[in-house]
Amino acid sequence: MLHNCQPPTTLLNRWLSGAANVNGDYGHLLFEQATPNDEAVLDGLRPYFESAHLDAREVFHRAARIDLHPDADGPGGNAQYPNCLPPTAKKGLFGEVMAGLITEAFQFVGGHRWSIPIFLFRYHAEVEAYIFDLARDPARVREISGRHGNDFIGLGIDPESGEVVRYIAGEAKWRAALTPSVMDTIMLGDYTGPPDNRIRANDGVWNEMNRGLPTPQGLEQIHKLLCEKARDAYAEVIVSLDRALLIGAAPLQRTDLVFVAGNRAARRQPGDAYLPLNAPPPEYTAGRQLQVVELVLEGGVELIERLYASLWSNR
Repeated sequence: MLHNCQPPTTLLNRWLSGAANVNGDYGHLLFEQATPNDEAVLDGLRPYFESAHLDAREVFHRAARIDLHPDADGPGGNAQYPNCLPPTAKKGLFGEVMAGLITEAFQFVGGHRWSIPIFLFRYHAEVEAYIFDLARDPARVREISGRHGNDFIGLGIDPESGEVVRYIAGEAKWRAALTPSVMDTIMLGDYTGPPDNRIRANDGVWNEMNRGLPTPQGLEQIHKLLCEKARDAYAEVIVSLDRALLIGAAPLQRTDLVFVAGNRAARRQPGDAYLPLNAPPPEYTAGRQLQVVELVLEGGVELIERLYASLWSNR
C-alpha cells in the first residue's frame, strides 16, 4: 500500500505556532506547541501515521505469519507493528513520520512541492526479526537499533511531465529533553579526546549531511517499491529515477532536511531556536539547499506512547 494520506493541515495550524526564516538556499522553521495534546490531536495525526506505517506493517506481519488485524488475544496479537516496538524505537519513528508530515504540509526553502509516495520503514531488518521472535515468545522484548540510510526521502515531481526533477533527503531526531547541549551533541557528536583537550567527534548530523551521496540508496528503494505497487500510476517517475540511478548518470538536484523534535527545556523561552536562523553553520559544507526544522513539544513522550498505542486499535 502506498502512502496516500494528506497531512492534517487544519490540525497543525491549531496545534502548532510557527516562525519561518529563509535566506537564499537556507531555510529555518521553528514550530512550538500552542494547544494541549488532547484527543483531537491524536485523532488528527492517526490517519497520517497509519498511512506512513501501513506498507511496513503488511511486510512485517506477513513475514511473521500474523494477521494484519488479529484479535487482542489471538496468536501474535502482542506483536503488531508498530504498536509493539519498544519506546525508543517508537520515538525514532515518530520523528521520521513528523519530518515527512511537515515536509508535505509546509513550504520549504526553494518553494518546491514535495511528495512522499511511500515511507521506507520496511527496510529495517532488525524490526522484522524482532516481530517474528516476539510473536512466538512475548518475553523477547528488547531495544532495537535504528534503520540505516536516510530517515525519509520525498520527491519533487514536475506536474506537467510527471518526472522527478528533485528530491529531499532528511535526518530526523527526537530527544525527550532538548537543551542547547543536547542539540550540539546531535549535530556535532559527543566529546572525545583527553580530559584536558575535549573536542567534538564531528560524527553528528552535520557530518551525515556532508557525506550524503548525490544519489542515495533510498531512491533505489523508492523506485523498487513504485515498480512493485504502482507501475502505471508512477510510470514517468519510475523512468526518470531509472535514468538518475545509473552509475555515472547526472544526479537529481538534492535538498537536505534536518528535523529535530523534542520536549521544551525548562529554560527555553518562546521563540528560542537552537539551530541557526539565517545561514547554515560552518560545519555544514555540502553546499546544497538546506532546510532546518525545530519542533518543540510539551509532554511529547506521553503523546508518542498514546499515539502509537492507538494505531489500528478498535475505536
